[in-house]
Amino acid sequence: MQRFKILWADDEIDLLKPHILFLQQRGYEISTVNSGVDAIEMVEKFNYDVIFLDEMMPGMTGLETLQHIKMVKPQIPVVMITKSEEEHIMDDAIGGKIADYLIKPINPNQILLSVKKILQNKQLITEKTNLSYRQDFMNISTACGEASTYQEWTDIYKRLTYWEMEIDGTENKSMQDVLDTQKTEANAAFAKFIKNNYIDWINDPKSEKPILSHRLMAEKVFPQIKQGKPLFFVVIDNLRLDQWEVIKPLVSEYFNTSEESTYFSILPTTTAFARNALFSGMMPSDMARFHPELWEGEDTDEGKNNHEEDFLSENLHRNKLNIKFSYNKILQVYQGKAVLDHFHQLLNNDLNVLVYNFVDMMSHARTDIKMVRELAPDESAYRSLTKSWFEHSTLFDLFKKIHAAKADVIITTDHGTKRVNRPYKIIGDKNVTTNLRYKQGKNLNFESGKVFEISRPEEAKLPRFNVSTSYVFTVEDYFFAYPNNYNYYVNYYKDTFQHGGVSLEEMIVPFVRLEPKNI
Repeated sequence: MQRFKILWADDEIDLLKPHILFLQQRGYEISTVNSGVDAIEMVEKFNYDVIFLDEMMPGMTGLETLQHIKMVKPQIPVVMITKSEEEHIMDDAIGGKIADYLIKPINPNQILLSVKKILQNKQLITEKTNLSYRQDFMNISTACGEASTYQEWTDIYKRLTYWEMEIDGTENKSMQDVLDTQKTEANAAFAKFIKNNYIDWINDPKSEKPILSHRLMAEKVFPQIKQGKPLFFVVIDNLRLDQWEVIKPLVSEYFNTSEESTYFSILPTTTAFARNALFSGMMPSDMARFHPELWEGEDTDEGKNNHEEDFLSENLHRNKLNIKFSYNKILQVYQGKAVLDHFHQLLNNDLNVLVYNFVDMMSHARTDIKMVRELAPDESAYRSLTKSWFEHSTLFDLFKKIHAAKADVIITTDHGTKRVNRPYKIIGDKNVTTNLRYKQGKNLNFESGKVFEISRPEEAKLPRFNVSTSYVFTVEDYFFAYPNNYNYYVNYYKDTFQHGGVSLEEMIVPFVRLEPKNI
């Protein structure tokens, strides 16, 4: 066990001998001084793991001593101990970045608790987290084997995401490999569930099914619109449940959560299909059939999401919502700043739709740019990069303005993304789609098994471009690779984040309603 070193500064240090003996018996090494000047001198000469500092010492006060210590060795945690309960002293101490604040008289267990919180926090959290996950491991495995409804799969994914976040906060992430294996097994079982149920969801009105992309706005967004009070609907492209979890604490500073749920992205889990379905309120085959002037098929070179605003307008009209709305797509920082500059105009609308593409661009950049891949080598770093972007983004600035305007916000996404590692060979002609997680085309040649094949696109309400068109989706962490230049292709795309296929991460995505806090 590591022997921690503590410096204790108090002009009545002799009266604290029982406390010091109590800590020494538990393995802590204690050095004592009687004044702030002596404390600073000791800090300059030696290294300590934590400092106990009496606030009311003659000569240099505890707060003055704290200021000097932070200048010399700002990384050392300091616990302020005082007889005073005056609020301004607490404020000054907290402003001085203390680690804890104790009011005399103190008992030995108070001191021990403070030390453990500061010095053994990570260790104790790690031990408790690992034990708790091991206890829940079998429960999750059993749930995966027995799950037969979308609600059960949603619960499983939320539990896996919870443990992902908890294990990410441990010291050495020793349970990460176990969790990764369990997630792989869960995704294999989830893929079988989707194969058995997805077509029924699309065709059988009586089937027990989740809210899908094309029903989200009608069921979850439009009912929240109130004329005269602006609603902000923010779609962060490619936002997974775990990524929402890392930005949630930042959002929670300004908003209370009135609803935190999920919905299911349609297949393919791509922007062209899922987001167009989201805004149009229609499945892809219906978009292609009823709005050929807006739908860009796979057989064209045009951008697949150039008509989202038109689809949204038609959807509002179809739902008899005669409201004022705006639509903004933010791809670059200057576009985000333009939204902020004209924010006051948005307050005149009943609905403001904003699409932020950064997370999607980040996943593509991680594939194509070596430096970005090194910045986000794993899931944990990928989440961290998401949080860093959000914290310094124009979107976060927008949330602050929305809060000040006392308006409501809905946050969601069109689909998630999956970290892929295993190649799956497929052969097709030159017109086959280039997406790594699904293929659409004719004369597709692949080994049946670890894929979800839809040979009759109309059953999934997907466009059919010719008589022999079919769709095939990868599952788990597979990605499609062509036999030509196979090794180069596999090495280039292995361990990248892709979307379009069947996985918990791609299909089950967050939906959050927020109300401004009174702060």
